[in-house]
Amino acid sequence: MADVLATERAALKETGGITDGSIAVGVRPSTPRSPADVRPERLRSADPDAFVLPTGREEEWRFTPIDRVRPLLDAAPSAAHLSVDSEVPPGAELLELPAGSVDVPLPVDRLAALALARAGDALVVRVPKGAELDAPVVLRLTGTGTGEVVWGHVVLDIAEQARATVVLEHAGSAHYAACVSVLIGDGAQLQLVQVQDWAPDTLHVAHVASRLGRDARLLSTQVSLGGDLVRITETVDFDGPGGDVELRGVSFADGGQHLEHRLLVDHSAPHCRSRVTYKSALQGDEAHTVWVGDVLIRAAAEGTDTYELNRNLLLTPEARADSVPNLEIETGEIAGAGHASATGRFDDEQLFYLRARGIPADDARRMVVRGFFAEVIESLGVPALEERLMALIEDELGRAFA
Repeated sequence: MADVLATERAALKETGGITDGSIAVGVRPSTPRSPADVRPERLRSADPDAFVLPTGREEEWRFTPIDRVRPLLDAAPSAAHLSVDSEVPPGAELLELPAGSVDVPLPVDRLAALALARAGDALVVRVPKGAELDAPVVLRLTGTGTGEVVWGHVVLDIAEQARATVVLEHAGSAHYAACVSVLIGDGAQLQLVQVQDWAPDTLHVAHVASRLGRDARLLSTQVSLGGDLVRITETVDFDGPGGDVELRGVSFADGGQHLEHRLLVDHSAPHCRSRVTYKSALQGDEAHTVWVGDVLIRAAAEGTDTYELNRNLLLTPEARADSVPNLEIETGEIAGAGHASATGRFDDEQLFYLRARGIPADDARRMVVRGFFAEVIESLGVPALEERLMALIEDELGRAFA
């Protein structure tokens, strides 16, 4: 653990990426290729039939236990909904709009396309031009059972020059497939926090698709603690230069849980910046986390500055963490690009040190995990929200080490 944290501190000091036009170790700039060698575009479509039915052999599904996702893949259309409880401060509005009435990014897999097609009305948070919210918009989405699959679509429409914080909290029991469409206008800023604190029988698969305008900024944080299986795919597209995105996440997997986060940051506009920091802790038999971080720097995206970091802390030997960073660069005219990934086990020497000072073993483990996650949570800059998230992590640690 000490070695992992030391490596992490060193990596974090380098989050400015690699400058002077150099490329990170292990990352190879693209060389001129013939048209036949060009990487195919990732399929995006609103038509579910444009995607093959996943078998688990496809690259984008190879870490996902398909048998456990089958209730979603084989499900019929349904009128079931999650219960919605909201807090909407002055300056924002919560609407239900007909499907197709808002231009949103296209889905990247079959389940996302099914969710978009079957969700019906979209739940829309709208913040008008120039508005600056004094308090977060909070949507509490609660499942009431796993009898029918719930298809959902949430749209966050942040108009140009607006400033907002939005919190999506998921709880209860559900089989839930969803699209979350995030639209950020020119010069606007959004802090988005999504919490997966589901009951143990829940399946939750979602596509979070963000589109940033010129000089827009997004800080997106995923907190995944509950559920049987949670699979979040998050994509980011830049519609103009000067965009800035930070994607952060923490997850804690207990025995039998599968928590998967897949990211694709598509740098297609010049002079944009992206940072990714994801951390997972795992304990118990068949506890499994997956992190796949894809960053694409297209030929037109000169001046791109990007870095991604993933850290995984294994508290028991039978837990498994898969970490796959990918960086593809099509231009050498960048400000910086790199990635770091490490998975380490709990340090027995550190545990001995804490126990020698009278701290029980489970309390010592809680202290280490709490500190491991604190860097991400305490960087949100919203004290009430930080306290709420740390309280959820404390509850999770209490159950894990009971």
